[in-house]
Amino acid sequence: MPEPPRHNLPAEPNRFVGHERDLDDLRGLFGETRVVTLCGVGGIGKTRLALRVAAGLVPAYPDGVWLVELARLSRAELVVPEIADVLHVREETNRSLLDTVTARLRDMLCLLLLDNCEHVVDACAEVAAALVASCPRLSILATSREPLRIASELIWRVPPLDLPGAESADAESVQLFMDRAAAAGTRLGPGSLPDVVRLCRALDGLPLALELAAARTSLLSPGQIADRIDDRFSLLTTGGRTAPARQRTLLAAVEWSYDLLSAKEQVLLRRLSVFAGDFALDLAEQVCAERPISRPEIVDLLGGLVDKSLVLCDESRTRYWMLETIKRYAVERLQQAGERDVLRERHLNVLCELQERHFTTEMVEPGVPWPARLRALTASKSLLDDQRVALDWAAESGNVPLGLRLCTTSTGLLPIGGNLTEIVGWTERLLSLDLSRVSDEHIAHAKGYLAYGLEARDELSRSLEVAEQGLAGMSPANAFPYCVMHSLIAVVLLRMGRADEALHHAEEGLAVATRSGDTWNQAAGLAGLSAVALTRGRLREAQRHGEEALARAREHGHRWIMARTATQLGAVAEARGDLVTARAQYEMAVPWLRELGSDADLARCLARIGRVAAMLHEFGSAKERLAASLALSRETGQRQGVARCLVGLSVLAECEGDIEGAVLAAAAAATLRESIGQHSATIRIEELLGRARVKLGDGRTASLWSRGRAMSPDDAARHVLEGERSAPGPPVAAEPVRRSLLTAREQEIAHLLTRGLSNRAIAGELVISPATVARHIANIMEKLGYTSRAQIAVWAAEHPPDPSA
Repeated sequence: MPEPPRHNLPAEPNRFVGHERDLDDLRGLFGETRVVTLCGVGGIGKTRLALRVAAGLVPAYPDGVWLVELARLSRAELVVPEIADVLHVREETNRSLLDTVTARLRDMLCLLLLDNCEHVVDACAEVAAALVASCPRLSILATSREPLRIASELIWRVPPLDLPGAESADAESVQLFMDRAAAAGTRLGPGSLPDVVRLCRALDGLPLALELAAARTSLLSPGQIADRIDDRFSLLTTGGRTAPARQRTLLAAVEWSYDLLSAKEQVLLRRLSVFAGDFALDLAEQVCAERPISRPEIVDLLGGLVDKSLVLCDESRTRYWMLETIKRYAVERLQQAGERDVLRERHLNVLCELQERHFTTEMVEPGVPWPARLRALTASKSLLDDQRVALDWAAESGNVPLGLRLCTTSTGLLPIGGNLTEIVGWTERLLSLDLSRVSDEHIAHAKGYLAYGLEARDELSRSLEVAEQGLAGMSPANAFPYCVMHSLIAVVLLRMGRADEALHHAEEGLAVATRSGDTWNQAAGLAGLSAVALTRGRLREAQRHGEEALARAREHGHRWIMARTATQLGAVAEARGDLVTARAQYEMAVPWLRELGSDADLARCLARIGRVAAMLHEFGSAKERLAASLALSRETGQRQGVARCLVGLSVLAECEGDIEGAVLAAAAAATLRESIGQHSATIRIEELLGRARVKLGDGRTASLWSRGRAMSPDDAARHVLEGERSAPGPPVAAEPVRRSLLTAREQEIAHLLTRGLSNRAIAGELVISPATVARHIANIMEKLGYTSRAQIAVWAAEHPPDPSA
């Protein structure tokens, strides 16, 4: 397979003209400094120069050159999520996203290009300073109208293009004008040169101003353009403008270009400024078609704006956008026309309608082929930048009903691929406003959406509380969200070790979904029943429910629910010891998760496959799958995923006969899990160390454990994957290995599970509440690293009670 590109830089839309002498100088600076900011007024060519510099630096940065476009961000707090999105880093529970991004970049030799920092300059400065301080191999190239003003920053003031001299017309500004005029279909002869020279001087060599002027050469001669620009300057001067000269030059060029538009073109240009970034024709038609513009006119008017270089587009003319300078001018015009509030409200309404339609197609409507569902998901995600702008307006204007509607119908923000902080943040922000115009059912629906985000962030108690509030306010008549809430509550309760309560919600959700013909929630409910049965050790029942769940999921067609049910069947097969079937079920989910781009779920699935393959002694396949999982977890900044891979690598090493590697990987995993506030599977570790003591002796085992705890996760992984033996470091004091963390009560409950007793029956024997039993079982599962009561029962049968506990 060809190596994927190590950059995300766009292709150049036309020939690069000017600043040639600056390119080598700027690239050379990165051997001397790590932060370079290109500063200058709007339209002077900062972005184009930065992209050209960055493209030339790709070979110097093995870990990539990554463009982060900031112009479309409406709030400073979106800077870090945007960087994370470019790097494919996912948010981690109990860790700030900036910390996760920093960890991802810490050992990478790469360049970040932060483009258009000026409107979020304080946040950019704070983030850049933090990254540079913690990531010694990272370089940053920024573009901004003002410096970041951080330590070690080198400021490069971007000059205008060279102006023609009195005797020679061979100047960068003339070359650019002639090149762009030719692109507009105008071939200028030598006789036009004096007027071109006059025009280039009048426009101060500003690239954007020259491009706007060149776009008009099909209608006006360079002399006519120069005369009209001169007229505009006189208006600016007599108008008492106090802006710096170059800013007035650019404003003159933009205003002149705007004045030459037809009345309808002017209306469309200013209305297009409502979009966050790039947009499609159909979205422009829905938002901007209002008197005096009709919807059929939009396509021709938009084409005219493209021809005049006021709007840019890709080669296929499917995505359109405005340069930031033009957009800011259009925003001012929209405000002056008194249309801002009306347009932003229409934008919010259209986004609501589109996202509700996409949600219904992707998730709810029966019989929709998978390609159509995937198109709906992709379309929903493509609207996220505009959705953020619309949600900002909903909060600013107090339109909470529409804001909550928009939140709860965006699959692009769900855990399938969303930012968990954003899910929670938007919903909490809107729910904190005046809810007097919001129906109780709508509030309940929003709380359910909030609970989804909280569960994905591992805030289980709060998720359960909010989900139960949401469910209480929902009507079974609105079947889809009602069933989703039952399934979510079942998942949370299972994760908390409360299987008896989870059973009720799985059954109720399944019953309503069956009556309404909702195959998504039928699959989810059956998967929940399978998980409950597995927890109770009823493997045949778990298998039957799991097979039915996968059948319903296939009927629906969505790859996410199909992958979830397949992995559930894999867990059932693994519990009964059928490793071949377990691996086949996990492998089934891989292409579905790849198609969705669900990296965290894919990494988890690959780690399971690697661990099972190791136990089957298919060592080559195990290494391949575990290495792929590890790479995904590292790339997305998921330390929990890295720890999971280390556990799998420990299993692999022991199966290969490398007991030392197994101890080192297990110790590194335990240290990493402790650093993120997770318990390790203590009994598994104790059993591994017991086998190591038999083979290596107590002293050697204790030394290896201490050495592994001091190793980096990468070093521990390389030891197993590549057979590397790291050079011995300084002596490490032997650290006592923890014995079983089960309390006397937990051991007592574990041994009662060998009798197949329910929580209620155990509670009766011990004279405690069933809820207390459930909490103890959840703790036991966490400590042992198990997922079912059956596994606990098997362990308990093999380990008689510890009288010293």
